[in-house]
Amino acid sequence: MYFIVVKFPVKPEYTETFMERVAQFTEGTRAEPGNLWFDWSRSVEDPNEFVLVEAFLDDDAAGAHVSSDHFKAGLDAIRPVLAATPKIVSRKVDGSGWDSMGELQIG
Repeated sequence: MYFIVVKFPVKPEYTETFMERVAQFTEGTRAEPGNLWFDWSRSVEDPNEFVLVEAFLDDDAAGAHVSSDHFKAGLDAIRPVLAATPKIVSRKVDGSGWDSMGELQIG
């Protein structure tokens, strides 16, 4: 499994409309082959920060995602409202054992 967590610092004046701005990007990503999970949440540490969690079947599915046209369009929609460069928090996870609440190995 390919698992990504990214933090997006958003300019304060755009935080209330941020989810509307990324809605088309979100739905397009959820429809991609190999997408297992994709969702946004608001950071508990910073009200102007959004956290994106993505899970893809494998490296190939994740690669297809970042090279897709809707990914590029999503970046164009997000870029003007960002307060700073997004930060990737984690990248790959061994998902074995999830069904039995096994320990996750973040690599």
